[in-house]
Amino acid sequence: MGLPALEFSDCCLDSPHFRETLKSHEAELDKTNKFIKELIKDGKSLISALKNLSSAKRKFADSLNEFKFQCIGDAETDDEMCIARSLQEFAAVLRNLEDERSRMIENASEVLITPLEKFRKEQIGAAREAKKKYDKETEKYCGTLEKHLNLSSKKKESQLQEADSQVDLVRQHFYEVSLEYVFKVQEVQERKMFEFVEPLLAFLQGLFTFYHHGYELAKDFGDFKTQLTISIQNTRNRFEGTRSEVESLMKKMKENPLEHKTISPYTMEGYLYVQEKRHFGTSWVKHYCTYQRDSKQITMVPFDQKSGGKGGEDESVTLKSCTRRKTDSIEKRFCFDVEAVDRPGVITMQALSEEDRRLWMEAMDGREPVYNSNRDSQSEGTAQLDSIGFSIIRKCIHAVETRGINEQGLYRIVGVNSRVQKLLSVLMDPKAASETETDICAEWEIKTVTSALKTYLRMLPGPLMMYQFQRSFIKAAKLENQETRVSEIHSLVHRLPEKNRQMLQLLMNHLANVANNHKQNLMTVANLGVVFGPTLLRPQEETVAAIMDIKFQNIVIEILIENHEKIFNTVPDVPLTNAQLHLSRKKSSDSKPPSCSKRPLTLFHAVPSTEKQEQRNSIINSSLESVSSSANSILNSSSSLQPNLNSSDSNLDVVKPSRPSSLTPFRKAKALYACQAEHDSELSFTAGTVFDNVHPSQEPGWLEGTLNGKTGLIPENYVEFL
Repeated sequence: MGLPALEFSDCCLDSPHFRETLKSHEAELDKTNKFIKELIKDGKSLISALKNLSSAKRKFADSLNEFKFQCIGDAETDDEMCIARSLQEFAAVLRNLEDERSRMIENASEVLITPLEKFRKEQIGAAREAKKKYDKETEKYCGTLEKHLNLSSKKKESQLQEADSQVDLVRQHFYEVSLEYVFKVQEVQERKMFEFVEPLLAFLQGLFTFYHHGYELAKDFGDFKTQLTISIQNTRNRFEGTRSEVESLMKKMKENPLEHKTISPYTMEGYLYVQEKRHFGTSWVKHYCTYQRDSKQITMVPFDQKSGGKGGEDESVTLKSCTRRKTDSIEKRFCFDVEAVDRPGVITMQALSEEDRRLWMEAMDGREPVYNSNRDSQSEGTAQLDSIGFSIIRKCIHAVETRGINEQGLYRIVGVNSRVQKLLSVLMDPKAASETETDICAEWEIKTVTSALKTYLRMLPGPLMMYQFQRSFIKAAKLENQETRVSEIHSLVHRLPEKNRQMLQLLMNHLANVANNHKQNLMTVANLGVVFGPTLLRPQEETVAAIMDIKFQNIVIEILIENHEKIFNTVPDVPLTNAQLHLSRKKSSDSKPPSCSKRPLTLFHAVPSTEKQEQRNSIINSSLESVSSSANSILNSSSSLQPNLNSSDSNLDVVKPSRPSSLTPFRKAKALYACQAEHDSELSFTAGTVFDNVHPSQEPGWLEGTLNGKTGLIPENYVEFL
């Protein structure tokens, strides 16, 4: 039920009902006044809290921006670079959001607090002033009226008329004040419906603008969030593989540290206690010593791990002789004497154990029996890259592709070890290997077959891609430009021995087939890289640094799978000089969009340009004679292998370069990610966009295609061909 209306006609009567109605209006104004005061107080508290929140978020953003990730190793994968950049991206988003909040806070005072205070002071305040005036006139009118009514009738007529006139004037003035007060009360009651609510609406509109800005920021952040999510998952997968390797190495080091020592430029190194003569006698000072047999140089660095610092200057001497100290000639154990060419006297040293002393004596050709340290405990398996080896791999591949190509977790799920060993013993039997038509029986589970294939590759005397090329492959994977990575790896593959290259080609063709069915088996190119990287590119020695490079081994395998047709079926280009390579990197980095081309690997094999194809054709023509001359002998030596496992297996014994077409095909391609153009020559698109007439452009790292009738450039690692 609302307030009753105040009629102007009631002002003259000034009835009790009028007074009650007026009182209800006055009570409502008082209530409104108190509410606005509380609202202003709460609004100021809210603005203060928003300022504190904004300040805390800015401080949080500054902390994120200042932190820099330091990855292990001398290079980072593209995924690691994306993750390292993420903190700065988070900070930028938070700062942008807080900038908008600051604008909202600045406007809040103007659109909310100021209008409310103005309404309370000017309107409600004016109504209260009018009430004071009305109450004063009421008191004056009532007093005058009482005094007039108490006049005696015996007064002169002139006096009575004058008194009547005066009462009429007071009554008229009271009536006017009453009308003005009623008018003001009703005016304030009406005004509060818009002047009180409108500032609140403006404040809420500011909040909505702020939240909408946050929504727009979230939309803009979506592409990077998707990319970051993929990078985090890739890094987590690599970590899971790397952690088990590091833990395994740690256990081996615990069991026998000497077998897993790092290859060092020094013949021997480690801690020794050196006897030093002082004024008050002798003391034994801990030194970290190194010895180089070729130069006979001994370097002694005084160092104590407890204090964590050097205890003096380094000293280097040239060894003359080394002699074991007898136990009865000195109180200390494990001692030996060293004579130097460039220092007088004898240097007495104490090793950490009898075995440690023996190793130092052996390194310095001391007068101690020499014991050969058995550092290579790895037994070379019977696996070889011979006809039996190729037969085993082909049989495993045939079994996988005919029976289990769609099994989830293919190659990632391992078989029971006893079953794997039993299958290998059957396959490696020369009698079974000679039966090229015999497939692997269906009784063997696919996970047993895949584990047997991986185990056989690990049993080879060395990794399939060879120790001597391991560092070169890793360096190639660390190059910034994707095209240069592929080119470097292409060249390195063709430097491998012929049988290694044939086996690698056989395996990569198979893994590409597995990856093509990743929607069923969940084994993407990245997952296959995680599985086969450590097997095909294992380092010669197990160190933490080598384990940290596993992620680059995986990238090498990914490149081989994605580009297997080009790498194995074409002759590599002439290697670039250092200056050309630097220029290629610079040009590529200059043409990259800021956030589009950060993925480590392309997702398709782009057909090379016509000019490059003609150069390759000339190289292929000149090399076909030498290739064909060796083809017959290779085919004869492998005639005992299984001939018809699949359409491509029979041709893997000889590298047959394909002649690329002199015309570049125009194809359709689909966008995998969204990208915002930065130049007029580039196309903007969202994930899932389909392009027409896609073909390589003159710009490295870019394709040219048509979208909605417009032709422009597209980042090549953002699309896959349909």
